[in-house]
Amino acid sequence: MLDAATTAQLKTYLGNLRTPVELVATLDDSPKAAEMRSLVEDVAAQSDLVTARFDGQADRVPSFAIRRADGTAETRFAGLPLGHEFTSLVLALLHMGGHPPKEDAELLDSVRALEGEFHFETFYSLTCQNCPDVVQAINIMAALNPNVRPVAIDGALFREEVETRKVMAVPAVYLNGEPFGQGRMDLAQIMAKLDSGTVARAAEKIAAKEPFEVLVIGGGPAGAAAAIYAARKGIRTGVVAERFGGQVLDTMGIENFISVSHTEGPKLAAQLEQHVRDYEVDIMNLQTASALIPGEAGGLHEVKLASGASLKAKTIILSTGARWREMGAPGEDLYRNKGVAYCPHCDGPLYKGKRTAVIGGGNSGVEAAIDLAGIVAHVTLIEYDSQLRADAVLQAKLRSMPNVTIITSALTTEVLGDGEKVTGLQYKDRTTEELHQVDLEGIFVQIGLVPNTEWLQGPLALSGRGEIEIDSHGATNLPGVFAAGDVTTVPYKQIIVAMGEGTKAALSAFDYLIRS
Repeated sequence: MLDAATTAQLKTYLGNLRTPVELVATLDDSPKAAEMRSLVEDVAAQSDLVTARFDGQADRVPSFAIRRADGTAETRFAGLPLGHEFTSLVLALLHMGGHPPKEDAELLDSVRALEGEFHFETFYSLTCQNCPDVVQAINIMAALNPNVRPVAIDGALFREEVETRKVMAVPAVYLNGEPFGQGRMDLAQIMAKLDSGTVARAAEKIAAKEPFEVLVIGGGPAGAAAAIYAARKGIRTGVVAERFGGQVLDTMGIENFISVSHTEGPKLAAQLEQHVRDYEVDIMNLQTASALIPGEAGGLHEVKLASGASLKAKTIILSTGARWREMGAPGEDLYRNKGVAYCPHCDGPLYKGKRTAVIGGGNSGVEAAIDLAGIVAHVTLIEYDSQLRADAVLQAKLRSMPNVTIITSALTTEVLGDGEKVTGLQYKDRTTEELHQVDLEGIFVQIGLVPNTEWLQGPLALSGRGEIEIDSHGATNLPGVFAAGDVTTVPYKQIIVAMGEGTKAALSAFDYLIRS
């Protein structure tokens, strides 16, 4: 089941096991069950501390449990945890086998202290880059607390259950049979939903911090670069991030990061965070900035957080990035995650054999349509402009696909549904003003970015598009306040551009400090 290179890697990882682990499979005569048996046997063969059994009794077949040999902890995979989920399999084995998770000690203590019964069900797809974070976080909880019993379910394998539960976006998490969360979540976010004291304790710790010399707001490529360059100058540096990695976490394939021919967003985000942690940078993750209060001349700036805490700093670097733009059409909010989606890589497999639409004719939209065309029955691409704006090579590929319809000069005017899920969309032909309806089950929105600056309304100068106005040094109109990346007026929203701009802002902040 596993190739030689993967098997060798797995054997090395399993050398970190400290206590015995059982793999207990529940199988039938299906081809997927045969693959699962092969996978379980391959894994068990790589360590004397791993044993395999095939006499399991579970509701979902095929599935297998990873169980601590003394029976005190268990997690389950209903599906083959390959692709993006292979790391989840490896980490589940290690954590069930006594290898400590790489998480904050206080957070892990909070997991151990949870009381009650927590039966988690997480629906994932093998192409979803957001799903592993959720699966791995809940598996850590299961390894630490016997009250937590999770199962990770491959939505493509258990399609009947997906249809019954109306799961139309992954990751989708249920707790004790009720919806718990949708989209990427890490352990701290999950614990914040389960234990409100987690948020209060974090806010209390943040409020007690001394002022920083450089405080970076945002943990994407620009923020990471700014933090590294500031820390290398030997000055007190902090980073406030709603989620470290930013929009990079939602990016599947990256092929234009110079010197790296191919990588994936979550991998790059993890590398960015690790590089920042190589320096003495105070990272405050899962924190949302809510207000900027500029200091008097030469004084400290203040950033208020949604948690109620606030931070002060001599200089600020704003790198809060951007988010996907929404259509703003009636029905979009109502059917979000019920047929309206923004990540074709994550949710595309849930629409296998169905009719879908992609809104947007730029590179992102055309790439999404190409990916979906290999999965779904039909793709209708709708572009507002009179022509597609994607690179010529992408347009050629799209036009070569037989199950794609391209509609230009079209404005989506309404998302249609039956109250539970999307059934179609309505668009207006901008040339004739006629209204048309397309019957479909899924709509993927890919129409550009909106800067995350709503919290910055006030003395900071913003462009008509809401971007932070900066000069050639990354400086804003406020002395000591700098900005970098997709949130600014800098042209070309690219990862490598954002990193350069973050570097420039950090060097400018340092120059400001030594001259003030």
